[in-house]
Amino acid sequence: MTTLITILALLFAALFILVTLAEKYGSRDTEKTAKLSRYIIPLMIALVAAQVIRFVFFPEHG
Repeated sequence: MTTLITILALLFAALFILVTLAEKYGSRDTEKTAKLSRYIIPLMIALVAAQVIRFVFFPEHG
């Protein structure tokens, strides 16, 4: 349980740092943002598919 809390704390800290940096140095160009945003859904689908494959073909033993 301690490991889980440590991992979650590190993830939230990294998220906070990335959001802060993105707001400070991020581009406000809407055209560039639109180009990048079209890749989000396919990447999410690929991530879900990879997790399903991992779950089905590589189950944890424990």
